[in-house]
Amino acid sequence: MPLVEPNLLKRLVRRLKEVHVGKHDLFDDTRRTLLRLGSAITFAIAIWPRGAFAQASSGGKLRIGVIGSGHIGGTIGGLWVKAGHPVLFSSRHPEELKGLVGGLGSLAQAGTVTQAIAFGDALFVAVPYKALPQLGEEHGAALKSKIVLDACNAVAARDGPIAEEVEQNGIGITSQKYLPGTRLVRAFNTMNYMIFAREANRPDPKLAIPIAGDNPEAGCGSLRAWCGTPASSRWSSASSRMRADFSVAAPAMASR
Repeated sequence: MPLVEPNLLKRLVRRLKEVHVGKHDLFDDTRRTLLRLGSAITFAIAIWPRGAFAQASSGGKLRIGVIGSGHIGGTIGGLWVKAGHPVLFSSRHPEELKGLVGGLGSLAQAGTVTQAIAFGDALFVAVPYKALPQLGEEHGAALKSKIVLDACNAVAARDGPIAEEVEQNGIGITSQKYLPGTRLVRAFNTMNYMIFAREANRPDPKLAIPIAGDNPEAGCGSLRAWCGTPASSRWSSASSRMRADFSVAAPAMASR
């Protein structure tokens, strides 16, 4: 949970403008008001999670870089675009994404992985699991300290030996190994993309999205909300040994 209400800074700035507009009527107490507001802003700056001001400066809408724009990346990224987020979809062949971004409007664009990492306040990774080591090797410096939502699952027939490593050590730990320095959150990996497309923003009860990670301040709660889904959190990637473990974090999902 954020330490500061997300709309606090905007309210403070609005109040500063009001004080400025009404300076003749409020002359006597303007100095006191500005000092109090200035102290509050300084406090907010000191304790807000990384990336919060980027969110505030864009009207509360994070810029999201999607790495891997297939079924799951295209679907979840598309939901974020429809919620008003600027999203840059990337793949090894960005020219193949013209149809996807063309159908989503001006908030969607296509580019390279390098461009997506630079663009995003947060990143959504949805690639074959065997691609994670290469992603970390080629982009490790740029990924450092980034919020990364990891939707990748290891499939032995497709991903080869790394699937055995996941079996032995746990998928959360393995993802963090290959994406070191990121603020990693496992999310959006428990259901078929068609379920997300069909059930997003449905009437209550909402579709729960279980997550797991070691950084409670990674700040991805709003991304789940903007897909029309609530969170069910488990803040320990060590506990997310296999993708089925997420059902422990959200047992209600089994009936939906």
